[in-house]
Amino acid sequence: MTRTNPRVLFAAATLFAACIPCAVSAPPANVDANADEILRSMTNYMAGLKQFSVQTENTIERVTTEGQTIQFVSPGKVTVSRPDKLLAERRDNVADQIFYYDGKSLTLYNPGTGYYATASVPGTIDAMLDFAQEKLDVTAPAGDLIDSRSYDLLMQDVKSGIYVGLETVAGQRCHHLAYRAGDVDWQVWVHDGERPYPCRYVITSKDMAGEPQFAVEITKFDPAPRIDKAMFHFVPPANAIAVEFQPTSQAR
Repeated sequence: MTRTNPRVLFAAATLFAACIPCAVSAPPANVDANADEILRSMTNYMAGLKQFSVQTENTIERVTTEGQTIQFVSPGKVTVSRPDKLLAERRDNVADQIFYYDGKSLTLYNPGTGYYATASVPGTIDAMLDFAQEKLDVTAPAGDLIDSRSYDLLMQDVKSGIYVGLETVAGQRCHHLAYRAGDVDWQVWVHDGERPYPCRYVITSKDMAGEPQFAVEITKFDPAPRIDKAMFHFVPPANAIAVEFQPTSQAR
């Protein structure tokens, strides 16, 4: 999943400096206190993890000109090593891409075509996410949940938030939270227990015809994965073709 709230990945989507956000604003008056406490616990927990990996099932909806909603489902995987390593991949008919960040460079690689683009980027995940969006028009997979400032990013433009209740997602007991913002409604299901990670995340685009949704369900969460630093560095295969990023028109 523009870097509006929440940061949604439609172009390179899959689907999160290791410090807990230190500048957290007060929630709007219409946000339930219980929902806010659980969201803060989730974002603080995720920001505090030095390493983690998730496997996901992603669903993106597209609305046809006839008004029919079509869903596309795909698997994804994200591995994070703070403060400066990220690997994410999505291999399907919608977006066949692998996202590499090794602390110095960002590479997007399409195994199906062999095309890849590489750019020098800042040396922390948070700074890389900002640079990629603002300069390269690239949104990282699950950026809102990877970023150590995720509470503030998620709460941008939020008008209201409620605690829906306890529900079961993929066999895990979760707290269901629902928020409303300017152009989107979004929901998150947070694992109930000592590890308050997000189990499911749904965004509804209210400013688009048919109000399509983008959903990520975490099917496997590992807070202590086995990591080889070399996995974050892209080495182009022999038949790979280098291309340039097309910077956003807003790049400065």
